[in-house]
Amino acid sequence: MKYGFVIPVYRHGATLEAVVKSLISFNFPIIAVDDGNDEENKALIAAVAEKYPQVTVVTRARNGGKGCAMMSGIYKAHEMGLTHILQLDSDGQHDAGKAERFLELSKHNPDAVICGCPEYDKDAPQSRVNGRKFANGWIHLVTLSHDIKDAMIGFRVYPVEPFVKMLKHTLYIDGRMGFDVEVLVRLYWRGVPIISEPVKVFYPADGISNYNYLTDTLRVSGSYARLCLGLIPRIPMLIYRKIKRHFKKV
Repeated sequence: MKYGFVIPVYRHGATLEAVVKSLISFNFPIIAVDDGNDEENKALIAAVAEKYPQVTVVTRARNGGKGCAMMSGIYKAHEMGLTHILQLDSDGQHDAGKAERFLELSKHNPDAVICGCPEYDKDAPQSRVNGRKFANGWIHLVTLSHDIKDAMIGFRVYPVEPFVKMLKHTLYIDGRMGFDVEVLVRLYWRGVPIISEPVKVFYPADGISNYNYLTDTLRVSGSYARLCLGLIPRIPMLIYRKIKRHFKKV
């Protein structure tokens, strides 16, 4: 098992070093994906890569969105021979101190996705909290289960090989904010176990958000619509899987 980190970076070059510093002690490869940044942010990313030899930069010519950046990072991890990667944001929003716990869970459950379940601080925007509750209700519908507690957080460990196979056999996945939702559900459909683990999420007052409430909400809605359509032929398989698990417990 070979672990690494993938960090999509767009407009957060100034906070990247702090995130990288929190991961250096693991001595694992760190893949920073420059998702079509401006020259100022490119320079900040390059400076981090020069300072920390564990960092490999994947550069995208144009901004494609978080999903496109993650796909570029996953393919690079696969090329480097990594078996598992921990995805986290470059803005310091996630509690990187939980990385050790997530990696430990992954080592004991190598076939599973270890998915963050957010614990909000007191300054979390209520619109985000309520929006997440609504979105996760749809997750229970498209999986016919409560196995996934949260599908929107970008702090999770993926097994690389199943991820790459899923991408190659999926005609379309949203390349922006709907990505985290789609890949988690599609991996679940393919039989990849999902283990949820709490992680603190911070919303600094001066933080830069790349989420556009209009366009990205529409994109996430489009992801759910595709998943609802994709659910229909999978209903018998999901019901069979639930029955099988029930009798295993009995």
